[in-house]
Amino acid sequence: MGTDGTPVLMPSGHPLPPVDPRTVSSTASLALSGRPESVRRARDFTRETLRAWRLPQQCEPVGLVVSELVTNALRHGLRALPPVPRAVPVPMPPETRTRTVGLELMRCAGRLVCAVQDPSGHAPRVGELDGATESGRGLRLVECFSDGWGWRPLTGGQQGKIVWAVFGTA
Repeated sequence: MGTDGTPVLMPSGHPLPPVDPRTVSSTASLALSGRPESVRRARDFTRETLRAWRLPQQCEPVGLVVSELVTNALRHGLRALPPVPRAVPVPMPPETRTRTVGLELMRCAGRLVCAVQDPSGHAPRVGELDGATESGRGLRLVECFSDGWGWRPLTGGQQGKIVWAVFGTA
């Protein structure tokens, strides 16, 4: 089901959202390829994790938010990178390993944090709410279904950003 360990938000020096390491009771993470089916995989992983953490009431809203965050990371976070050659030898060279999106779920005292990491340093943009556009509403849904969201660039010489959403669990 993923890995337990130090959450990706901890080593950055930027505790956004405010996460006290002493209150983190569980973490689960998943690396996702830059393929469309990764959205379903992230949603399924989130639901399985929340059920294991005995938070079934959070499955639908958190699953929706994770779907939107991963979709944005795939569409916008990976698009900024140069294309990968089709025939990738095994093991993959370091420059192709960055073509992944990371999902992390953290259960803290009274809340749940979802964090999605991608290799783009560009800020996420909230789309306009007009009836003519077919896309751009993802972060509006994140605003509606979560208790808060934000983003920050990676630090320590790493390229990319983390976009997070927080949910109350109490």
